[in-house]
This record gives sequence, structure tokens and C-alpha cells, in this order.
Amino acid sequence: MELRQLRYFVAAAEELHFTRAAARLGIAQPALSQQIRRLEAALDVELFSRTRRRVTLTPAGRAFLAEARGTLEQARRAARIARRTAAGELGPLTIGFVGSATDALLPRALPTLRARHPELKLVLRELTSSEQIDALSRGGIDLGLLRPPSPLPPGLRTRLVAREPLVCALPADHPLARHERLTPTDLHGQPFVLFPRQEGPWLYDLITGYCRGADGTLPTVVQEAVMMQTITALVAAGTGISLVPASQQAISREGLTYRPLADPPLTDLSAAWPSTGHNPARDAVVNVLTGTVNRGL
Repeated sequence: MELRQLRYFVAAAEELHFTRAAARLGIAQPALSQQIRRLEAALDVELFSRTRRRVTLTPAGRAFLAEARGTLEQARRAARIARRTAAGELGPLTIGFVGSATDALLPRALPTLRARHPELKLVLRELTSSEQIDALSRGGIDLGLLRPPSPLPPGLRTRLVAREPLVCALPADHPLARHERLTPTDLHGQPFVLFPRQEGPWLYDLITGYCRGADGTLPTVVQEAVMMQTITALVAAGTGISLVPASQQAISREGLTYRPLADPPLTDLSAAWPSTGHNPARDAVVNVLTGTVNRGL
């Protein structure tokens, strides 16, 4: 039994006239009759009662008509789903993201994603950059939004989503808050709140390298915290100061202020995914993320 035969049967059952059904299908009437006979032979039942004057459905034909219509609709639905999945419009997608991606990027990108791909199911997981790299290698996530290490681990591809300067986060009543711009010399000797190096070696080295003293001494880390939101909360509580991506300024917190840096180091936020395999939904999300940046993030 073929889908073609089901389409021929439904047309003949709806028209109850083989010549009109053949014209509707755009085929010759003998070809239609032949396919109907083959279908009946395959089923070992008569679907039509034929006389010289009229064609009617047998009880088996009436029962088969409802099922044939359902089968054809299911086949059309399967084809639509396949096409939409290939276009990146359907399917689940698990995205890992660093906390700072929630400051501006994700709030701007998610409404666009929902509008363009309303049936795309996004699963969001907040992870450090190191955790995302591990999850990407294991297949735990499909896409990462991370601060990429340099060099990039093998087996991953990246696309730049945002490049932004670091700024200094400090308590609002800190003496350095009176400065319009801070230099590495201003930061020398200050207590720092930073994430553990293993959670983001590239960004950690960027921060500590900027603050390195003339004698080569690195800043003193008095408290470690993994997530940027926790780091800024500790800074607001007077634990120390920190350097954070400029987008972090979108999150206001009582007792916290930010100051720009002289010749600030730049940090990248990139989309990362495995270099093998094709995922249209992932590609659609990456295109929206980079488009968000191009609109002025």
C-alpha cells in the first residue's frame, strides 16, 4: 500500500466518479482504476461497489476512508515537521550561558527568538565557561555563551557575539569611587573579589594581568565567588573590588558603583558549539544572537 494509492482512493471516494476523480488528480482514468484495483487486492476487500450507472462505497470502503484521510494528514504533518526542523523552527535546544549574558544579551535576544521561532523549545542552564566547554564536549548542551579561552580547545567552533571593556566594580563609599577613571596603579594593593581561575582561566588572567603591579605582584584575592551576580553582591557589601564586563552595569545594586578603566582590557562573549554535526535550530539561535549585537548591544 502506497501513499499515492491512498490519495487516489480518497479522491475517488469523495467524487464517487472515476472520471472526475482522475481529472482532479491529473491522471488518466484507466491508471486510477488500476491503482484502486491494486489497493483492493492488497487489502483483500472491495472498497467500491460498481455498477454501470453509479459507484458507491462499500461498508469497508467507508471505514477505510476515515483512516486513509488520517494517514494522509499524518504524512503531511510529518513532512511539515521535517521541513520546519530543517529550517531551525522546531525542536529542543539546550543553551549554557555565563551569568553576565543575562545582563543585556539574553533579555534583548529572547523576545526576538520567541517571535521568530515560537515553537523552538529553549532550555537555559547557567554555567561557567569551563563548565560549558566540558558540557559541549559531552553533549550536555547544544550551544554555549561563554568567555572563550585562548587557544580554543579542539573540537569547538565559536562566533563572536559581543566584545566589551572591563570596568571596576567597587563599593559606593570607596575612596576610588571619587575618581572618574581608574588606572592599574590605582588598583594596586586593593583587596579583590574574583572567581576561581579554573572557572575561567582566560578572563582571570586578563583581569590579574591588567592589575599586575610594576614589581610583578598580582592582586590579592580576599574572596572567591563563581557567578558575577555574587561577585557584585560581595563588592557592594564592602568585601573588596572587582573587574567585571561592562554589561554588568545594567544590573543596579544598592551600595555598588562602577568606574571605567584607563585603556581597559576587552573581553569577548562568544557562542560556542561542537565542530561536528549539523543543528539548524542552533544556527538560527546564533544568527539571532549576533543580530542582537549588530543592532547595538
